Amino acid sequence: MQSLLSDAELLARLVSFDSTSRNSNLPIADFLCDYLDRPGVRVARNLSSDGTKTNVIAWLGPEPAGDRRGLVLSGHMDVVPAEEDGWRHDPFSLADEGDRWVGRGSCDMKGFLALAANLMAGADPRKWRAPLALVFTYDEEVGTLGAKRLTESFPEAEQLPRSAVIGEPTSLRVARTHKGHTKLQVILHGVSAHSGYPHLGVNAIEPAGRVIVALTDLRHRLEAETVPNRDLFPEVPYVPLNVGTIHGGSAINVVPDRCVVEVGFRPLAGITSEELFERVSRTAREAAAPFEPEVELLSDSPPLLLDEASPIHRHLCAIQHQEAGSSVSFATDAGWLQRLGMDCAIFGPGSIEVAHKPNEFLPKDEFAAARGLLERTVRRFCEEEE
Repeated sequence: MQSLLSDAELLARLVSFDSTSRNSNLPIADFLCDYLDRPGVRVARNLSSDGTKTNVIAWLGPEPAGDRRGLVLSGHMDVVPAEEDGWRHDPFSLADEGDRWVGRGSCDMKGFLALAANLMAGADPRKWRAPLALVFTYDEEVGTLGAKRLTESFPEAEQLPRSAVIGEPTSLRVARTHKGHTKLQVILHGVSAHSGYPHLGVNAIEPAGRVIVALTDLRHRLEAETVPNRDLFPEVPYVPLNVGTIHGGSAINVVPDRCVVEVGFRPLAGITSEELFERVSRTAREAAAPFEPEVELLSDSPPLLLDEASPIHRHLCAIQHQEAGSSVSFATDAGWLQRLGMDCAIFGPGSIEVAHKPNEFLPKDEFAAARGLLERTVRRFCEEEE
């Protein structure tokens, strides 16, 4: 059994793993499983379909009951790349800059992982009435893939406690809703030829241009539509649609035989990604005619809407003296976890404004404050709850 580390020491160990989404997360998952391997803790893995990645699920306390009492603390193990210019230190070596911890993933979201792991590793559950569960996922940054896998393939997923804290960086503000994020690609096929003999080929980029114009028109229509829960997103009260990347052609003197247009849209709660996917697909196919493009779904992160009356929402707002939960403009694993019947609140230390940037940092005072707030939350849902 590994010795218990301080929160800062554990954060440093977690940051030292290059768990960029393109890499296997098995090294950091192995470390966490070993660290949590203590008397009374039950640790399980939920592997990806190819076995190169895994979710980590751990329980402590009484066995799960049908009433699903207790608490889940959830976060993702992967991080975005750290290849930008401007880093003052090795991004995978936690740096102490006085009032902050600096490193890739420090706020998004290995700070929360360190707190959650230590709250379990150092706990005495003898007085607990309900279990504490940790759900650490893979590939959140590239489309909440690990959370989706958990909902589809982990046998005990629907036994997890109902109340959950998703520790994304919110500067310790409680959020109860976010939009989803669906990513897809439109693939157009042509016929390659020498550009001096264009009649021998079919240019795949030209119909892609029509598709982009049509998707721009669809974007404007979506912005003008009145949609459910728009009041929760006053800055952007509609479904955003973005043509994000275009890939096509190999050289100026070659008629391109393939072009790929990648598109993302963000549905609000009350709108299904399926219906929006169909609208985008239909728009692309009509604009490309007589070409017949392929439209492929890349990833789908559902939106989240937590009931204001849920116990976890009321508790977090109360201990933070916050009148009501807010919204965030990024998708999280909560969109999938709520499909397991879980009440998910978004709440964690650090600011999303410094995530995914050089010198990402976690304020030390927020890190310390989050520890106390999460301790109170564990007591409320695992010890005091009737």
